[in-house]
Amino acid sequence: MKYFSLYLMALLYVGAGILHFVRPGMYVGIMPSWLPAPKFLVLASGACEIIFGILLLPAATRPVAAWLIIALLIAVFPANVQMALQFTEQHRTGWWLTWLRLPLQGVLIWWAYTFTK
Repeated sequence: MKYFSLYLMALLYVGAGILHFVRPGMYVGIMPSWLPAPKFLVLASGACEIIFGILLLPAATRPVAAWLIIALLIAVFPANVQMALQFTEQHRTGWWLTWLRLPLQGVLIWWAYTFTK
């Protein structure tokens, strides 16, 4: 089960990272306005997701990759809050899902933490 969880997490981050390059506008649209160079930050975070997801696979780099994923999840949290606020303000379909996503960040952090040892 642990390996299934590991491979699932790696696939999740690599897939999410690729999506940053395929549909960057989707991510740029939820960036807080106070952050500079939103497209660069979207592409950089996507590259980090891909790299960290791949680094989860070898046992030698797994703990460092897990800590880096935790740091990344904390770093992108303001964009998730911004998205929840925007979707609610604009009465967009699924606005309530954006609020459910916020506590999910804690679950993702815990999941990554299980690979730090």
